[in-house]
Amino acid sequence: QSNQESFMNGICGIMALASAQMYSAFDFNCPCLPHYNLAYGLGILLVPPFILFLLGFVLNNNISMLAEEWRRPQGQRGKDPAVLRYMFCSMAQRAMIAPAVWVSVTLLDGKCITCAFCTSVPVDTLGNASHPRLSQGEMKRVLARIPCKEIYDGEEFIANEVAIRYLRCISQALGWCFVLLMTTLAFLVRSLRPCFTQAAFLKSRYWSHYIDIERKLFDEMCAEHARSFAKVCIQQFFEGMSTDLATARCHPPRKAPADAGEAAEKLLGITDQGTMNAALKSWHRCKPPLHLHPLVLPSSNGWAGEKQPPTHPPAPRRETAAYYSRV
Repeated sequence: QSNQESFMNGICGIMALASAQMYSAFDFNCPCLPHYNLAYGLGILLVPPFILFLLGFVLNNNISMLAEEWRRPQGQRGKDPAVLRYMFCSMAQRAMIAPAVWVSVTLLDGKCITCAFCTSVPVDTLGNASHPRLSQGEMKRVLARIPCKEIYDGEEFIANEVAIRYLRCISQALGWCFVLLMTTLAFLVRSLRPCFTQAAFLKSRYWSHYIDIERKLFDEMCAEHARSFAKVCIQQFFEGMSTDLATARCHPPRKAPADAGEAAEKLLGITDQGTMNAALKSWHRCKPPLHLHPLVLPSSNGWAGEKQPPTHPPAPRRETAAYYSRV
């Protein structure tokens, strides 16, 4: 789990650097039209961070584990909402790194805010408002061309450089406020939250680790069972072929290797496709309760639909039987 968290932190850091590099390489072209400037500027400011936020979840391997734990049936094991919230928050914190970098770089650069709100520049304060010749719509059409220096023709109202400096100053102030807000939130989440809810935090973290480890061990057990099952099936196939060849040619069949018996022991009684499908389906529908017993009955896993016959005590070993016979 710690290695996986370090790997995801590295992935999120690379995404953050990539987002800053993408913005620097992005060719920002404001349309300089009253009805499109706001949509284009805010779209560049908000849409890429949303995409990067979703990519942060997609690249996180725990998102499937969280969805599986959230959607699984109740069964014999309850679902703790606090654990699900902890898992979601831990993934959201890493996924927010790249979007926060994109928004910070965009606001500090100022092009998006200049393009989006250039029609809202206070002309009466920063420029010359003594030109009543233009209507309100014509005035917005002229102000919308402020980001495009080559086509701006409203110097008699407000200088291009004055308007750009005004909007960039506001954008950079918003950018630094956003950086301060995100840093403060990160500090509160990382340091102060465990202090107030230490017991709940430790419980959620423990069971989050348990779910991840249980899933990995179950996958490893399934892979080992599938390997043993395939090995026994292939061994039986070749034994049948050797028996047929021996019958046809009157040669004794070769003896099966010793590792075939070891592979058969690892099947744990699940030796057909239907039983394995039922076991996998039952694992999803009704996971066993998190309560360990010194003696586990066959039906205690929760997936056996019918009552099992009572178990008998194991037979004594050969050494023990020989000892009692001598006595």
